[in-house]
Amino acid sequence: MRKYLILLVVFIASFVTHSHAQIKNIKVNSSLASQPNEVSIAVNPTNPNYLAAGSNLKYLYLSSDGGKTWATHVMSSSLGVWGDPCLIYDATGKLFFGHLSDQRGIGNGYWIDRIVVQKSIDNGNSWDDGVGVGFTPPSKQQDKEWLGVDLTNSIYRNNLYMAWTEFDKYGSSDPADKSRILFSRSTNNGTTWSAPFKISDVEGDCRDDDNTVEGAVPCVGPDGEVYVSWSGPSGLKFDKSLNGGVSFGKDVQVANLSAGWAFNIPGINRCNGFPVTACDISNSQYRGNIYINWSDQINGDTDILFSSSNNGGISWSQPKKVNNDNTTRHQFFNWMTVDPKTGIIYIIFYDRRNSSGLETEVYLARSSNGGESFQNFKISESPFTPTSGIFFGDYTNIIAYDGKIYPIWMRMDGTTMSVWMSVINDSDLVTDVKGVEFLVTDYRLFQNYPNPFNPTTIIQFVIPSPSIDGRENLKDFSSTSSPRNDNPWVTLKIYDILGKEVATLVDEYKLPGTYNYEW
Repeated sequence: MRKYLILLVVFIASFVTHSHAQIKNIKVNSSLASQPNEVSIAVNPTNPNYLAAGSNLKYLYLSSDGGKTWATHVMSSSLGVWGDPCLIYDATGKLFFGHLSDQRGIGNGYWIDRIVVQKSIDNGNSWDDGVGVGFTPPSKQQDKEWLGVDLTNSIYRNNLYMAWTEFDKYGSSDPADKSRILFSRSTNNGTTWSAPFKISDVEGDCRDDDNTVEGAVPCVGPDGEVYVSWSGPSGLKFDKSLNGGVSFGKDVQVANLSAGWAFNIPGINRCNGFPVTACDISNSQYRGNIYINWSDQINGDTDILFSSSNNGGISWSQPKKVNNDNTTRHQFFNWMTVDPKTGIIYIIFYDRRNSSGLETEVYLARSSNGGESFQNFKISESPFTPTSGIFFGDYTNIIAYDGKIYPIWMRMDGTTMSVWMSVINDSDLVTDVKGVEFLVTDYRLFQNYPNPFNPTTIIQFVIPSPSIDGRENLKDFSSTSSPRNDNPWVTLKIYDILGKEVATLVDEYKLPGTYNYEW
């Protein structure tokens, strides 16, 4: 029987991927916010025109036009507001703001004596006073909280979940003082929270360093499963609950940490590589996959890493490098999200691949195949140069919903901190290529031969050597005066007439030359 090759999709070189139009950067904070850092962002799933963001120590930013413009506000609570902001919308459009407390001078408590979760039913225009969680006097301290919400149709829909680190005494070097990961849930829209309980099998110290257990970020699976990972003295750990956060199991080892989770990055006051946990709850072919994203210094420099599980977290893939440069430059401060509608993975991080100094840019990584491969896109309009004398913060953030991506980050100009974000359509990141002979910049994919064929055919493509003009045209990808990878990442896939992927023939870096693949 003769076979016809009707459609070839996609032949992509990474140079093409990175020659997209410059993504617009939008300043979020006004002059009311002094030295903002540690950012969080949330989108209202009932009306994505409403976005909310936060930063240290007590700043709230609101947008009602999809992120085009922002207004700055200051949060208040009788329990105190002391940083580590985390914002999240539930499925009904209620907005929650989690943060640390500070009772010094205003109450009967003390500094970071509890986690506070405040609620708004009008997209952040007004707030309740908040609920305190984890208050354990006289001295235990609560830090680094993060919120998760069940947006699925499970029996736990709209449950709120929160995980954080409890210190016996923050900063203590006494071996008797320990840290642990605690967990709490709310089943009534944040009105009350369950008594916190420990989910980390192994405790850490209280130094707020590599041997402290920190960085817990909860997420929800398609059937209401609750997943959490964190870093600590024995590496990267994972645990899960199958009963809506009532109880958890035994910790699972995901990966070792070569350099711990606290790094030295030139120009940055302090830097961590905490893990971010996410799960695909879409109807994609990767539905139910669990993903963990973190950073480490396995190869000397700092890289962004990724691991996945397709069996509920029982086992994990070998760590994969997300940043696709071939330099020894630093990539750091990662955060990950998975679009709940499409299942596409997005990771934001700072990147110095285009500089030999401290100049820092912001990159976005994208994967539409369950993390098997990542495209990288530079999304910052210009680099900045931080100085370690100014506290930069501990994290960036990103959220995605129904094909729109909302990364948010800090930058430092001189000694001034500011908050920036972008609104990105996923369709703008995809190069759509169809046909049996076509030209993508200078990359050629020729008609397969023979066609029709039985049983095999040959597909030929050519990657030329970059020219001087070619380098100039690709200046958004990399600076010609700094270390770079001149070999593009090439993807060649076969699709049938119905658009179903049949085979992946190439998905790797390729040297210039002519290639023939038999299929």
